[in-house]
Amino acid sequence: MESLLDGKKLASALELRLKKDIDDFSDVAGRRPGLAVIRVGEDPASGVYVANKEKACKRVGIDSSVHNLKADSSPEEILGTINSLNNALKIDGILLQLPLPKGFDEKQLLKAINPEKDVDGLHTLNLGRLIKGEEGPRSCTPAGIMALLRYNNIPLEGKNVVVIGRSILVGKPMALMLQAANATVTLAHSKTLNLPEVTNQADLLVVAAGKPNLIGSEHVSEKTVVVDVGIHRIPISTDSMGKKFKLCGDVRANEIASKVRAITPVPGGVGPMTVAMLLVNTVDRWQFHCGLSSTVSDLLP
Repeated sequence: MESLLDGKKLASALELRLKKDIDDFSDVAGRRPGLAVIRVGEDPASGVYVANKEKACKRVGIDSSVHNLKADSSPEEILGTINSLNNALKIDGILLQLPLPKGFDEKQLLKAINPEKDVDGLHTLNLGRLIKGEEGPRSCTPAGIMALLRYNNIPLEGKNVVVIGRSILVGKPMALMLQAANATVTLAHSKTLNLPEVTNQADLLVVAAGKPNLIGSEHVSEKTVVVDVGIHRIPISTDSMGKKFKLCGDVRANEIASKVRAITPVPGGVGPMTVAMLLVNTVDRWQFHCGLSSTVSDLLP
């Protein structure tokens, strides 16, 4: 097993596979897959994420569209956009870019998305399918982590796993997917007492706390595989290249990289896999809507 879990490398390989599937089946389907992204407001980080998703769609041959709505849009306007896309025959996947500006009911808007077009796996029905072990779209970040672990031959059955973070976006679905793989899972969070004592028992540590540099050497052992979900921009004095910030994760990687068994880099670890799984979910939904057998079911946890 490599000590660096390279998500960028795997994501590139998956894109090649998806491009071939789309090229091979577009004539039979009568069209290419369609993905619609709804972005509300002008959050800079969201803008970067949406641009990256558009570029990835273009590379594999997915027809993508971005629906930019103003931060002061009414909930009815956003719901109207969602309903229109629900009824659009050439749209296979709908993604509501999170986080939303303050004041919006995220749950209500996610629930309005047709669950069969929910390529982010966050609809109530699809989360219920995950709990019950039924087929359906899976949340992209935890699904991408599962694919990365599988690719690197990291065993999960019977292993002690600690997930830090209990969000509906990562922590909770991550714990469910790991449990389905027969791991013994502890879900830790900001109220967990004696966190280093808990995490030192982990064969696998997934950190999705949303706090920069939270996890250090005291939290891990030599047997630990660390997956760092966080990505943060930390302001710095302008360097020689003119950069005013540096990227870091939830983990103090420079402190623990030489100690642990393996670790994901930031950037280049979980992020590319999240985008790759969005593409996988879109292709899966396209094949479902067009009555084709799925060629990507092996990639879905």
